[in-house]
Amino acid sequence: MQPEVEVLDGLGRRINLEISVADVEKEVQAQLRQVARTANIQGFRPGKAPLSVIERRHGPGIRYDVINNELAKSFDEAARETGLRIAGSPNIESNEEATNDETLAFHATFEVYPEITLPDLAELDVTRSVTEVGDAELEKTIDVLRQQRAEYEPREDRAAQDGDRVTLDFVGKIDGEAFDGGSADDFSFVLGEGRMLPEFEEAAMGMKAGEEKTFELSFPEDYGGEEVAGKTAEFEIKVSEVAEVKLPEFDEEMAKLLGQEDGDVEALKQEIRDNVTREVKARTQNLTKQSVMDALLKSVEFDVPSALIDHEIQQRIAAARNELQQRGVPNADSMELPGEIFKEEAERRVRLGLLIAELVQQAELEATDEQVRERVEEFAQNYEQPDEVVTYYLSEPQRRAEVEAIVLEDNVVQHVLAHAKVNDEQVEFDQLMERN
Repeated sequence: MQPEVEVLDGLGRRINLEISVADVEKEVQAQLRQVARTANIQGFRPGKAPLSVIERRHGPGIRYDVINNELAKSFDEAARETGLRIAGSPNIESNEEATNDETLAFHATFEVYPEITLPDLAELDVTRSVTEVGDAELEKTIDVLRQQRAEYEPREDRAAQDGDRVTLDFVGKIDGEAFDGGSADDFSFVLGEGRMLPEFEEAAMGMKAGEEKTFELSFPEDYGGEEVAGKTAEFEIKVSEVAEVKLPEFDEEMAKLLGQEDGDVEALKQEIRDNVTREVKARTQNLTKQSVMDALLKSVEFDVPSALIDHEIQQRIAAARNELQQRGVPNADSMELPGEIFKEEAERRVRLGLLIAELVQQAELEATDEQVRERVEEFAQNYEQPDEVVTYYLSEPQRRAEVEAIVLEDNVVQHVLAHAKVNDEQVEFDQLMERN
């Protein structure tokens, strides 16, 4: 007889489970006899202790395990008979009113996966990000490589300007009192990089070594330091050095430094162009994917099992602890990380995962072996030994599964783009590369 399913709020469901007392006791006695054959109990030779002694020592634990095993089988059978798609683990409680000498009765409360009605993809508005990679973008990248290897030469009579490295002492005061973090000696920064607040850079601009200045600086309301946020400070600065930037030439020597053993500048340029093209492709694809996923999420509403959200929160907490440990944060494994701070992102991830899974199933978008290999080979080109990277990802099931998940998302994106209303948006190269 098919179990009766009680519908609770949202995705909650409840069914009644019953297991036979006789069946439980039969299994308990069988396991007790098995234990008795080898049990080593003080006062008895090994395997010779009476069953009543074995019962007193091992009976409660064995009976607990047997009941749980029988409940698990009963619940699995009920799930099959009802065709329910269970989300998470059930909460099983004793039903004292229905329990008697012959039957142990329980309530099983659980959640089911939602029924998802996919949107009409033709009604979705999505943005496909596009960025061109030409000679200008190549030169900008080369300039970045040169700037990363910049050297600075002190100039005694030079007025500080954008690109110069300024070294100075400073003291900041609010209402005449110095504040934490508001003072430093021999502090260096490069003008124009945005490391300092605009008023600070503006004050240092044009100064020469040995000059002093006093100026006011207003901290933004959302400044990181609560002690000074929204307040106005008076700073005294004294410049000790202004150093002019010297960029290395993009020549044979630099080519060798960047891995071209024979110093072939043109070959290095082509390698840089290829790398930039791959990076631009990856970043524009990510922007497009974000637009597609946002459009999908906005297009449909459905309940999300709280059990799945809770699991995702725990995954986020574990990942956060791992990152803190890698940063060397003390007590990262025990510090309090409230689940609430991860809840919104966890719900979004779960909701999106359910939606993608439904779309993959209905549109038959499963990842093929060829797609997985192609994806691995593509990002393996960023490494010195791409063949080893390909073998690394394809030889182990978990790593391969990670790539398959990426390919599935790619398939979903391409499927949506093929049916939705697509607006191509040009993204400036500099803007794209500044994104994290």
